[in-house]
Amino acid sequence: MARVVVDVMLKPEILDPQGQAVQRALPRLGFDGIADVRQGKRFELQVEGPVDDAALARINELAETFLANTVIEDFVVKVEEEK
Repeated sequence: MARVVVDVMLKPEILDPQGQAVQRALPRLGFDGIADVRQGKRFELQVEGPVDDAALARINELAETFLANTVIEDFVVKVEEEK
């Protein structure tokens, strides 16, 4: 079984109020030097069988139609090694 990760992030031009709230809180918590924070989502999919081009195409379709709102979010699909 393989693990495929889909990382979903707001597009750079979309405001990220949650990321901004975290960024403003960091200096008060003693974490200086952080210039920007963006909040996102991570999905880990356990895939039965080989992760070939057809499987990746299907996962990209899944991400584009269900996991991400492509009007305001970008996504990246990557295969991770099993540990």
